[in-house]
Amino acid sequence: TQAPSTVWTGRATNRFQWLLALAGAGCMALGIELAVGSPWSSGIAPLLMSVIGCVAVGLLILFGTLAFVHVAVKVDGDALEVRCGHAGLPRRRILLDHVVGAEYVPRINPRQWGGWGYRWRPEQGTAVVVRKGEGMALRLGDGRTFTVTVDDAQ
Repeated sequence: TQAPSTVWTGRATNRFQWLLALAGAGCMALGIELAVGSPWSSGIAPLLMSVIGCVAVGLLILFGTLAFVHVAVKVDGDALEVRCGHAGLPRRRILLDHVVGAEYVPRINPRQWGGWGYRWRPEQGTAVVVRKGEGMALRLGDGRTFTVTVDDAQ
């Protein structure tokens, strides 16, 4: 019989993202208010553009921020799996056979990666950054790097 594999899980959370999500909800509410409460005397095209613009921006902000409120990392005997947000999307699964090295990174700064979220920088590789702080960086067999912010990464 085979011994059960060890499973490690970690999380990182960014509560500031909830404020951004509220801003997105506010944009949507403004678009709805414009659609319902505006007199249509100024013409339909400008009003329609305003309504669609507010609702679209609101949806983008809302879903873009909620996807990166937190990240969950799971390492088992086969792979490292990263899931973002409440829906678990975006998701990344890296087979441990493809990992040639891993290191603890004590300070990951969103500015290094161009902000929060799922990031790619040609000189740095790919990352999931939900907050400033510790994380881990994996060196993959194809020469690429994958970095993720996660508590207790050491």
